Amino acid sequence: MTPLQRVAQLVGPARFARIMRFYPPYLGAGVRVRHATHDLSRIEVEMPLTRWNRNYVGCHFGGSLYSMCDPFFMLMLMTRLGPGYIVWDKAATIDFVRPGRGTVTAVFELPESQLREIRRDADNLGKVCPRFDVTVTDAEGIVVARIEKVLYVRSKAAKSGGSTEGRQ
Repeated sequence: MTPLQRVAQLVGPARFARIMRFYPPYLGAGVRVRHATHDLSRIEVEMPLTRWNRNYVGCHFGGSLYSMCDPFFMLMLMTRLGPGYIVWDKAATIDFVRPGRGTVTAVFELPESQLREIRRDADNLGKVCPRFDVTVTDAEGIVVARIEKVLYVRSKAAKSGGSTEGRQ
């Protein structure tokens, strides 16, 4: 268990998500979890435009836009599936739709029905690579970026484990 996993276990998943604002990459970019449900089925994240995350032309740096969305689906899935599953980030794409100015937000949701499907597939197939989408919007609700995440999920109990190639 990593030190961050020990902290999450000690304070609980929702509180851990909220204190991630002190994680150095998030501290500099100003990323903060605005709300997290106790079971991490829904997380709302925001990032104001600051001099630390502004690019050359004065809008949000693309790396900061991606960074604000990077860990949440993995954390949600790890927490909700429990210790019987291995979860890794596998791939991601980002589509920059328009310049981000001001505070941008992203809402991550993992409904129970999707969680059951992932668990079932991982148990039956050994591994599964679910896809998740999140949209980053500005204060007016206008889309700034769309991000697709692909995760790798493997049941520890399944006989055919498969490879963890591509994990981060």
